[in-house]
Amino acid sequence: MRQFVFEAAAETEEERTLRHSVRDFLISEQANGGFVPVADCWVSGVSPEFSRKLGQQGWLGLTWPVQYGGRGLSALHRLVVTEELLVAGAPVAAHWIADRQTGPQIFKFGTEDQKQRILPRIAAGECFTCAGMSEPQAGSDLAAIRTRADRSSGGPWVLNGRKIWSTVAHISDFMIVLARTRPAEGKDRHVGLSQFLVDMSLPGVEVSGIRDIAGQTHFNEVLFDNVEMAHDALLGVEGNGWSQCMGELAVERSGPERYLTTFLLLERLLATMREQVPSVVLGELIARVATLRIMSRGIAGSLQRGNNPDTEAALVKQMGNAFEKHLFNTVRAILSAHPEPGIDPELLTLRDEVQLRLPASSLRGGTTEILRGVIARQLGVR
Repeated sequence: MRQFVFEAAAETEEERTLRHSVRDFLISEQANGGFVPVADCWVSGVSPEFSRKLGQQGWLGLTWPVQYGGRGLSALHRLVVTEELLVAGAPVAAHWIADRQTGPQIFKFGTEDQKQRILPRIAAGECFTCAGMSEPQAGSDLAAIRTRADRSSGGPWVLNGRKIWSTVAHISDFMIVLARTRPAEGKDRHVGLSQFLVDMSLPGVEVSGIRDIAGQTHFNEVLFDNVEMAHDALLGVEGNGWSQCMGELAVERSGPERYLTTFLLLERLLATMREQVPSVVLGELIARVATLRIMSRGIAGSLQRGNNPDTEAALVKQMGNAFEKHLFNTVRAILSAHPEPGIDPELLTLRDEVQLRLPASSLRGGTTEILRGVIARQLGVR
């Protein structure tokens, strides 16, 4: 049976200095009307202008080499910036996927031309991207995708298929698409999958917004109809798409966005109704978020060392989703004991926002059932 070990290094003085710089910047931006805090900000807070401001500060692409627009810092430095942005509820959705996963995938598997051409633009907050994994018939069962990429001898790759739940696809310049390039081998459906870096402006790419329960459009459905991709669109090795995608998901699932999406709600509650929150309740919430933070920090360190902690990431996402639901239910129970006219209106607005956003949190990056299956297999549970 496998054991999970999360080795979280203590925060360094350099990281603390960076944290205070980011925090001061966010306080100033909010005070000057630069943004209004929102729950689930890494999906619902879309502001290309704010993303460009972060790029000007040098806080995007932190871990990339300087020649590609980065600063050559560690994954733990990036974690510091990420935590501060989430806790502040800053509008970071425009660049989030580009900075979190597309950029690292291009750096690891892309051509030198792609690195030189795209990474500096992402780091500057001038290039936005999305992920093309799930499909209408293949949500959490990702190996069941039907999107295909074919090519004749010496010709370009031609893409056909449909992707769904693609966050910010409507403003994206590129999408990393997981597609089948050759048939599966027997029951092993992971064979024959490849990743492609697709220019969203190409003929045959059609983006349709999906309105969510809050009446807003952040998710999208994307149709690829005989899209002739660039000669270097294949990302990495043909047929290695499943392995590459799992590495991408390890980054996607393990970050603090998996447990800090609703933290803004707790902060607002404490700012306006601190005396109404029982100490034992507050202590339990703090203990849970502190544990998740240690786990996320441990995974960031593991990624920095070149490991692929995909199962640990699934554990963080599963526990993070459970915590966010628990946090919301706890706050709702406290508020329900008091007449709404006497409660801070901003707190009530945040409560309603969180309630509408929570269902999607359980879907992004894998459903609860799929994640439990991943974890159980690694633990040897049958």
